[in-house]
Amino acid sequence: MNAEAINDIAARHPDAFRRSLWRRYATPIGILLCILYTFYCSWFFSVASVLEKANWNLAGAYLADWVSYEIRPDIEFKDNYLTIDYSRFSKLGSNPDPDWVAKQMAVIERRVEAAPAPAISTNKSSQDSFMAPGARTAENPAAPLGQSAPAAPETVRENAVVAATVTLGNGRIAITPNLVTVTRGAESVIFDIAKDGSVTPRTNSPFWGKPFGEVASLVVFGVRIDPSRSNAALAWDNILNNAEWQHGDVWLKLLQTIVMAFVGTVLASIVAFPLAFLAARNVTPSRIANQATKRFFDFLRSVDMLIWALFFTRGFGPGPLAGMSAIFFTDTGTLGKLYSEALENIDDKQREGIRSVGATPAMVQRYGVLPQVLPVFLSQSLYFWESNTRSATIIGAVGAGGIGLKLWEAMRTNTNWANVFYMVLLILVVVFIFDNISSFLRRKLMGTVGNGNDERRVSARSAAAQIA
Repeated sequence: MNAEAINDIAARHPDAFRRSLWRRYATPIGILLCILYTFYCSWFFSVASVLEKANWNLAGAYLADWVSYEIRPDIEFKDNYLTIDYSRFSKLGSNPDPDWVAKQMAVIERRVEAAPAPAISTNKSSQDSFMAPGARTAENPAAPLGQSAPAAPETVRENAVVAATVTLGNGRIAITPNLVTVTRGAESVIFDIAKDGSVTPRTNSPFWGKPFGEVASLVVFGVRIDPSRSNAALAWDNILNNAEWQHGDVWLKLLQTIVMAFVGTVLASIVAFPLAFLAARNVTPSRIANQATKRFFDFLRSVDMLIWALFFTRGFGPGPLAGMSAIFFTDTGTLGKLYSEALENIDDKQREGIRSVGATPAMVQRYGVLPQVLPVFLSQSLYFWESNTRSATIIGAVGAGGIGLKLWEAMRTNTNWANVFYMVLLILVVVFIFDNISSFLRRKLMGTVGNGNDERRVSARSAAAQIA
């Protein structure tokens, strides 16, 4: 078909060959949409602000990594010597010897397995036999044919690296086949290395490695190790500042957790107490005040304590203040609701009795309401105090301070599980103690509720006496 025929068909059927509006403008429309979407993403993600606040010095360091290189020595422990290798494509060459790695050489002896010599069989019949080379024959039924007995290990003397020191800035790492000493400034830590076994850090304590009897003798009767203090004070300092178990820091964080729970609960109880009277319908007749206070309680309770902890950690920074604030906000809403419900369920007969002797509204609340609800208020506060001791551990893990943060740090390393168990055990003991204390106090407080008639008579007499 030639061009004239094609033009003739197009002239007779123009609708079939006319492109739609979308096809004609699809490409420019697509480009325009991409441009608009790019501007939208730039506005939504604040790309301009991010570029303005970017740390270009750090970006320069990343770009430098593309053209620079890193060298890391790989030091392997042997029985009585070390081997030092570098990366396959190291820029130090085929025989690297950088000045920041000092090596100590010595002649050592090591045992190597001797290569077995190939066995040569002189038995022609066995060579020409159709039997497999390792098969047993009638001439030698015990040992396989064509194989020799394993050779005995040989002792080889050679020059090898017996110690190495890596110097990086003001830090130094001294390495021997069974010991590693890491020094930074005036501080140093020693690690005992068990080949294919474990890495055990040493403590700087003078009592390290000594039996209990010798330590007790040093503490009580020994000559002062440190002239500035007694051996007992030195031993106690070693216990508190132990680098492995960190008893002092753990106990301090546990005390922070207890204080967080106590202060947060006390402040919440103090604030919720007067607000509960505004929320109770039978105490405050104003519906606006009731609803406003109850909605305030709902707002505080609707946000979980963990979310409040994240919020206050962002505002105040990591520490116990964020944890106390989270407990205070959450418990204010919960205790306020519980207090107001307890007020709405009181017996009005006692209030009527106090009111009948001409008492003022404040005295009616003091002698007609408080004796009924105060034991309940205190019981609920004690329960929340005991419960917040556990909750403070959880919110501490998000930066709110206390032993929860210490526990989370130990778990993140995935190696310090002994310390994790130690801290969990301390938390269990503290929760057990506070649970029993709280239960005991609640039983004592709630035990007075059964003597309600006597309390009402005493309250009525006290109110009448004050009015008179």
